[in-house]
Amino acid sequence: MSTPRPVPLTGTDERITTRLTVNGVPAEVTLPARVTLADALRDHLGLTGTHLGCEHGVCGMCTVLADGTAVRSCLLLACQADGAAITTVEGLGSPADPHPLQEAFGRHHALQCGFCTPGFLMSACDLLDSQPDIDAGDLPAELSGVLCRCTGYRNIVAAVADASRSRRPGRPETDRG
Repeated sequence: MSTPRPVPLTGTDERITTRLTVNGVPAEVTLPARVTLADALRDHLGLTGTHLGCEHGVCGMCTVLADGTAVRSCLLLACQADGAAITTVEGLGSPADPHPLQEAFGRHHALQCGFCTPGFLMSACDLLDSQPDIDAGDLPAELSGVLCRCTGYRNIVAAVADASRSRRPGRPETDRG
């Protein structure tokens, strides 16, 4: 999903049916055009792992993957994501089969209050998919789009660096297949 899809012209109270694939499962929601993707995920699909912080696209806590690319779900209208494949933190891994980033966050104690964690995990997933050979020294700048209120940045950066080094060749980070 390189650019947001245009929003259809609708009346103020008109509802739009949006079809998505969320964490590999087809989903359909019929909502007013002004409902954000974050609110659709949380309030209408029950996926509360996508956190809302500033609701202005600044904090990065609402980051999800849309067609494999990190997006701020508080800035994207749900209807703009019609036809997109959305991955939330719930689709990243499971307790039985955690994603390598989730494992690294645990090993490096990269969780404090946990509010920023979903945004960091999804942003880091996109980062490692697009730049698998990223230099660890570049991680602080590359991860600066997500804000941590507990100042746990050192452990978060260490976890992402660890996940980058331990990436398994041939296994795309977002493919839980």
